[in-house]
Amino acid sequence: MARSRMLLVLLGALAVLASPVANAQQPAAKAPAAKAAAASGPVLLIDTVKGPIEVELYPADAPKSVARILELVKTNFYRGQRVHHAQAGVVQFGDPASRNMQKQMDWGYGGSGQRIGVKETSKRSFDRGAVGYAYQPDRKPEDADSQMFIIRIANPSINGKYALLGHVTKGMDVVDKLAVTDVIKNVTLKP
Repeated sequence: MARSRMLLVLLGALAVLASPVANAQQPAAKAPAAKAAAASGPVLLIDTVKGPIEVELYPADAPKSVARILELVKTNFYRGQRVHHAQAGVVQFGDPASRNMQKQMDWGYGGSGQRIGVKETSKRSFDRGAVGYAYQPDRKPEDADSQMFIIRIANPSINGKYALLGHVTKGMDVVDKLAVTDVIKNVTLKP
């Protein structure tokens, strides 16, 4: 009988400790500190005839490449250019010759005239929405100048071959609609 009574007292004590009232009276345990969110990079606003696209840049991954793109954006370099390449998996722009419809055969070969001069290939994957720094396939990554491409369908075959500038955060539906000759109204930096 004494054992039964002891067991009931013990169970009663456990029930009191488990009750909301008992828990409210006990000091709350400290919550683990939340990890600091990864620092966000600058955001490009790509205004197209089909709608807006936002791209978060990765300056830590490709510092010189991102800096070069930002220099071009600040001079309105992309204003009025056209998409000069569009396939199921990718869309590309950044050739100033694309402003002239009479030179369409030359689109995709031009740039600002100032190549990046460094090889900054990325360790990140070229998944859907990845934005890369383009260069001609018969050239080196150091020859990248002003052209960017946006991946519509993940392309692991180019991982480690191009600088990954950033990733589309808004407007992938717009990217999916872009076609050759669509106008890039302008590319600016989000305030």
